[in-house]
Amino acid sequence: MKSFGSDNHSGVHPTVLTAIQEANTGHQPAYGADAVTEAARKLFRQTFGPDCEVFFVFTGTAANTLAIRGLCRPYEAVVATSCAHLNEDECGAPEYISGNKILSFPPVQGKLTLDVIERLRINPNDPHRVLPRLVSLTQATELGTVYSLNELRALTDLAHKRGMLVHMDGARLANAAVYLNCDLSDVTTAVGVDAVSFGGTKNGLLCAEALVFLKPDLAPSFAFIRKQSMQLASKMRYLSCQFLPYLQDQLWKKNATQANTMALYLRQRLSQLQDCEIPYPTQANEVFAILPTTLAKHMQEKARAYAWDGPLHRFVTSFDTTKADVDALF
Repeated sequence: MKSFGSDNHSGVHPTVLTAIQEANTGHQPAYGADAVTEAARKLFRQTFGPDCEVFFVFTGTAANTLAIRGLCRPYEAVVATSCAHLNEDECGAPEYISGNKILSFPPVQGKLTLDVIERLRINPNDPHRVLPRLVSLTQATELGTVYSLNELRALTDLAHKRGMLVHMDGARLANAAVYLNCDLSDVTTAVGVDAVSFGGTKNGLLCAEALVFLKPDLAPSFAFIRKQSMQLASKMRYLSCQFLPYLQDQLWKKNATQANTMALYLRQRLSQLQDCEIPYPTQANEVFAILPTTLAKHMQEKARAYAWDGPLHRFVTSFDTTKADVDALF
């Protein structure tokens, strides 16, 4: 029985394992000076824009936390929703490692709203309060919803107008791009995002994440920050090689399309159950359902559905989820 508790429960895509095996040939220079990593960097520039700088790290927590370290001074603050992963699920790592305060605000359908940015108190002459500096948007959101391109443009434009930068937590960016039927650059570079934590692990990769600065002058010394934060891999090629098929062969799109399609199918099956309520749109690969007690226990045992909040449960589909897997739940 496959798990619907998280897309982290899934394995590694066979194509990615092949890429790792192909990279495991001969000797290569260490710490990212190898030919494989350089090829991956070129692919990132083709994907996100010629000016981007990419840094490979092991975890999404590292990508999010080090983005803050690279873009903020200790007395500056990060603006995010209260349900954002970096606020709720990083065990305080961003605040502990970077020293920056997170200002969290209630979400609307999982999203940060324009009025939050409009109402921020930003006074560079008042040393008693932190200065809001970085807006962090989770795409897709923790509630499985997706910011539209227009919503993103409006948020980034307003943030920039107020002297702030915009970071995107893209742990499920591939799923969001598939829902929006657009390229990865359309949902990041083109809408004014300054830096993105580009997730791979949830979509078929193995301990491979990337922090992408879309404007290279934003973090000229980030190589030192990554090393100081213990995220500089000596055998970098085993991380970077995974992004070769992921980007070049658009494996990101194939995997995310399968996961999104199965989420919609799961939503359809759940909606047919008596006393089952689905409160949020299913726009990526997460389905939230309010379940009666007996059904909730069944789904927790069989599907490993995650008890999100009381009777509200989360189901997550993966790149290898099939219709047969969904049908087996019922």
